[in-house]
Amino acid sequence: MSAIETGQAVLPQRRLALASAAQRRRLALLEWGIESLLFLAAASSILITVGIVGVLVYESLGFFRHVSLWRFLTDKEWTPLFANPQYGIWPLLTGTLVTTTVALAVALPVGTITAMYLSEFAPAWLREAVKPVLELLSAVPTVVYGYFALLFVSPILQRIVPGLEGFNMLSAGIVMGIMIVPYVTSLSEDAMRSVPMLLREGAYAMGANRLVTATQVVFPAALSGIAAAYVLGIARAIGETMIVAIAAGTQPNLTFDPRQGAATVTAYIVQVSLGDLPHGSIGYQSIFAAGITLMLVTLGFNILGYYLRRRFREAY
Repeated sequence: MSAIETGQAVLPQRRLALASAAQRRRLALLEWGIESLLFLAAASSILITVGIVGVLVYESLGFFRHVSLWRFLTDKEWTPLFANPQYGIWPLLTGTLVTTTVALAVALPVGTITAMYLSEFAPAWLREAVKPVLELLSAVPTVVYGYFALLFVSPILQRIVPGLEGFNMLSAGIVMGIMIVPYVTSLSEDAMRSVPMLLREGAYAMGANRLVTATQVVFPAALSGIAAAYVLGIARAIGETMIVAIAAGTQPNLTFDPRQGAATVTAYIVQVSLGDLPHGSIGYQSIFAAGITLMLVTLGFNILGYYLRRRFREAY
């Protein structure tokens, strides 16, 4: 083979090698771009969280320069907008805890039982029909739930419960529980469906019926996922605003009686945010002090839920 023929044979190979190198560079650049985009998407959630916490802490520090932390945690009245202001956070916290407790008393058992039925007992056609209908409840605006509680649930409860006020935490909590049911049901049903079929078949082989299998095999095996659903329900109930603002009232009241009206932390924040308080005033800064308190309460529940998930995941 002559030198000319050899050069002609080598030239396409060099072109192919150059093309392959250019293609590898393009793929590497594309991979770097995708990784950078994914990193920014992941980092954005952290940056947003840090920004929220930073704003709360910064504005709250201005509040606590005028009000001592001891007074904030021990006073039993919350009237920061009155002529003689009081800054005890407990009336708002008790309203939040009472409405949340009532909501969870409705949502957790109803959601768990519904999830267990859909996962272990319902036929496939019924499960596929019921789940979308349940999830539609979570798409209803909360202001609609609020007026439903005020104009429909409260009049019914007043005929049943003596001494029930027009604005009360009981009806607000019940409707909040109805609103949370789809969250608990959907996540709990997914957790139960993810339990391996071998566990069910082993229980059936031991002579257990479907009810025993569902309650003593499937439920414990899915408990970590169910606990996550419960934590989400708690966080959703604590952060609810419009239902409690409409149905429970906006008057801070230190009471654990659900028949009475009371204000929650979120309802107070809405009430003050709609006013004309000047930026930097103590009344304006009080909403950030209430907000950081609510954030710490929610964080505590999330940490507790994380601990329970780890413990039950290790146990089962």
